[in-house]
Amino acid sequence: MDKPGEEHVTWCPSGEAHRPESVVLGVRSGENGQVVYLSEPVPAAQVLPTIPEGIAPHRVLRFASHCVSGCANRVGDDCGLIQRIQTLPSPDATAAVPRCHLRPHCKWWNQTGVDACHRCPAITTLGSPDDELAVLVADPSTTTEQLRSWIAAAE
Repeated sequence: MDKPGEEHVTWCPSGEAHRPESVVLGVRSGENGQVVYLSEPVPAAQVLPTIPEGIAPHRVLRFASHCVSGCANRVGDDCGLIQRIQTLPSPDATAAVPRCHLRPHCKWWNQTGVDACHRCPAITTLGSPDDELAVLVADPSTTTEQLRSWIAAAE
């Protein structure tokens, strides 16, 4: 994904659809909206015009874009979003890791390794306001302690 002469760029697997470098990472599929990854990146600019008006692009697709220092989820050099996601109950770590063209450049992979890959297909970039836990995870001001408290109270 790096272009010749371009230094290594880290990519966010929960990126913005409308950034110039954005690519489609995968398609949301099935009843639970899990991401099915594309085998090769497709520029978002080629896909966005095909999405019917009134449908939010993040509702049907997952995008990847450059990880930027001004991101609200940035905590020093780390991604606070994947830190919050890792607070959630762990998925089946024995399941196969999905194939993903982004992995060598992925901020989450470089930060947390295979654990991020097990969690990534379930991440919803555009969450429902009715899903209180998803709203908390997506909020950059939420701490992992607040998430643990919420999860403990819900059990």
